[in-house]
Amino acid sequence: MRRRVLSLQSVVLRLVLVHLAPAAMALLVGASGALAQSGTPAPQEQQGKAAPDSKSADAIKENERKAAEFVEAQQALNGPGGNPECVWLGRRVVRLMWLDDLDTAFRHLDLYDRFGCPGGHVQASFRCLTRFGSQIDDKVPRSLNDRIHACWINPGTQPQTAAAPSPAPSSSPTTAGSAAPAAGAAPAQAAPAK
Repeated sequence: MRRRVLSLQSVVLRLVLVHLAPAAMALLVGASGALAQSGTPAPQEQQGKAAPDSKSADAIKENERKAAEFVEAQQALNGPGGNPECVWLGRRVVRLMWLDDLDTAFRHLDLYDRFGCPGGHVQASFRCLTRFGSQIDDKVPRSLNDRIHACWINPGTQPQTAAAPSPAPSSSPTTAGSAAPAAGAAPAQAAPAK
């Protein structure tokens, strides 16, 4: 009887070794490969705790700046135009329209409308952005985004260069009511001088 039990054990042992050994080897090889790729995590964790990664610090600053812009928009705009989702989608629509990606802009505009955001605000912001087109420099990293945000906050903003070339007033002070006749008189005076 003992002999049968021993022979049965040896048969079972052989079956286990034949069928499970390749699977066990594959598991060991896979685990050793994973350990070799991961390296030693302790020094990297210590470096991360000692000095924060510059990319993560930049990402934190960028997120803080975005949050501040949303708060600024919410304080400056009454109604749904100041809601964060309207600000985010609306500025994206204006940016995409500026970059001539109209298909994507219209898809974003559909979402913008779905959130109940004011469509007229997108139009006014884009109109404002077109007024400042000459001041947007592709070489300045945030020139376009800053101008879009400024136009979103105050769509009625006028470029400063547009106010400078206005004609100089005459030496005598004029009132608003007499400004039109004075302008009409100036061409008449210029004609006899020829």
